[in-house]
Amino acid sequence: MSAKGESAPRLISRGVVAQNRRGRFDYAIDETFEAGLVLKGPEVKSLRMGRASLNEAWAGERDGEIYLFNAYIPPYQGGVLSRFEPRAPRKLLLKRREIEKLIGALSRGGASLIPLDIHFNERGLAKVLLGLGTGRKKVDKRHLIAEREWQRDKARILSARR
Repeated sequence: MSAKGESAPRLISRGVVAQNRRGRFDYAIDETFEAGLVLKGPEVKSLRMGRASLNEAWAGERDGEIYLFNAYIPPYQGGVLSRFEPRAPRKLLLKRREIEKLIGALSRGGASLIPLDIHFNERGLAKVLLGLGTGRKKVDKRHLIAEREWQRDKARILSARR
């Protein structure tokens, strides 16, 4: 163990590692896809420590494949020499039919591919949940906030009546 009061780092074997909280707010998600993620060993270790960010990340097409761009996975600090670029493009693993569908939707215009979260599945493999959607306008965002507040107030009123 380490010094007094400190605990060992928390490792994530299953569950969500990083979320893009603005993704579902800024975009109207029509369809979601789960894609595998091509990573190097130290990147997986860093993800298992729960250290990743999708705040400015986006997914797109390059050379007929789908890549994750600008996702931040910091270098692993566990004593291993880890030499990788924290914001490097990372290839996403999808079925050929899904890749063709996504490239077709992106080429038509108006559609965006948003990474919603990075998680480990039940087998312990790193996966990215991608959302195919269109951007929301400011008016739509205000309507979404108002609807959410009304649902919260309604639940509060109904629970007070019981």
